[in-house]
Amino acid sequence: MTLSISEATAKYTYGTWRKQGGWKPLHVVDAEGCYFTDAQGKKYLDLSAQLMCVNLGHKNQAIIQAIVDQAQKLPYVAPGFATDVRAEISELLLEVLPAGLNKFFYATSGTEANEAAFKIAQMYTGKYKIISRYNSYHGSTPGGISATGDMRRWFHEPAGKLNGVVFAPEVNPYRCPLGTTSPESCGEAHANYLNYMIENEGNVAAVIMEPIVGTNGILIPPDNYLPRVREICDHHGVLLIFDEVMSGWGRTGAMFACDHWKTIPDIMTTAKGISNAYVPLGLTATNGKIADFFEDNFFAHGHTYEAHPLTLAPAIAAIKEIRRLNLIERSKEMGTYMVEQLEGLKAKHPSIGDVRGKGLFIALELTKEAGKNVPTATKIDKAAGKPLLIEKLCGALMGRGVYVLGWVNHLVIAPPLIITKEEIDIAVSQIDEVLSMADEAMDS
Repeated sequence: MTLSISEATAKYTYGTWRKQGGWKPLHVVDAEGCYFTDAQGKKYLDLSAQLMCVNLGHKNQAIIQAIVDQAQKLPYVAPGFATDVRAEISELLLEVLPAGLNKFFYATSGTEANEAAFKIAQMYTGKYKIISRYNSYHGSTPGGISATGDMRRWFHEPAGKLNGVVFAPEVNPYRCPLGTTSPESCGEAHANYLNYMIENEGNVAAVIMEPIVGTNGILIPPDNYLPRVREICDHHGVLLIFDEVMSGWGRTGAMFACDHWKTIPDIMTTAKGISNAYVPLGLTATNGKIADFFEDNFFAHGHTYEAHPLTLAPAIAAIKEIRRLNLIERSKEMGTYMVEQLEGLKAKHPSIGDVRGKGLFIALELTKEAGKNVPTATKIDKAAGKPLLIEKLCGALMGRGVYVLGWVNHLVIAPPLIITKEEIDIAVSQIDEVLSMADEAMDS
């Protein structure tokens, strides 16, 4: 090979969500536990579990063995057939999903899971509109990107946007779009706004939301918000879809984020941590009312790789490992410790605007004015490809052996749930060091 692995990757393949010029992807050759290793032998602490998906860490042997065993037994069969693994994962899901979600469609990504949810909602209700929220992400396929509120949608409009998707403001107590002054008033105002939209839009099939917004801020809703949204949807006969692609599988200190508020959707979508991302799997789970509808109505959806045996086997192992290792409780404990350590940096670094999270789903948000929630960058800056301070910080952290995802104005801290206090201390000490750059930027 005349090109290096990194050079060949950049020359022959697309890097996602970026300009292609100047892309120099790191050549990774190994990964284990909470670390991955590059071709030069340098180890990196994985503080974002890659893309918030390797919840059980790298090289979990139980999941790897499940993949191997399934490949030896039955690597593929068309989705029209029944398999042992399909029945087993379905029965296991009944134990861990919110009560009443009891009929499943298996795809190969969170994007596909959301596409299925939209089509199911439209077929079931006979309506076509979907209400999503700004500062959301629901995937990159036509339906998923149309329902995405953040700047990634802009590049596909108008031709690539599906008709019928409208947006509500996301609930954000730190920087409330409606200008409220307390978490409770923020939750009430945003629920009322959603109610107003449903009343005036007409033909609304479903509302989709991340119970805790993921990449766009780790936004924790006030306690009064999700229960009120559930009431509003029930009142109007609108389906409620929860996108738990990122927030599920113990990430927030509960099996699913919606469990914190005891709010059950009509449809739930999830992916990522369901198989620890070792094999691509997406899940769309519906309640019994929706399932009953399709007993006598045509279910007009499907994929060649639906219920692929090799995707389902690792999900069984992953769920069992979450239970065996007691990772939900561990997520709570380590998340509390991580937030405490990051909060400890606030007095030292005026560039920290906010630290928030549930479990090991945490955001550290920057500000360019001490004591105020003034962002250092905007979605417009991101879309324009401007150099962002948060990206500079992430690059500096990589140089120090810590990988963490940065998005516009915040760090997305979501390590494997197996992370130790000692590893958290290493990460926080490195974040402490690089934040001096953000502090200095406030004075420039």
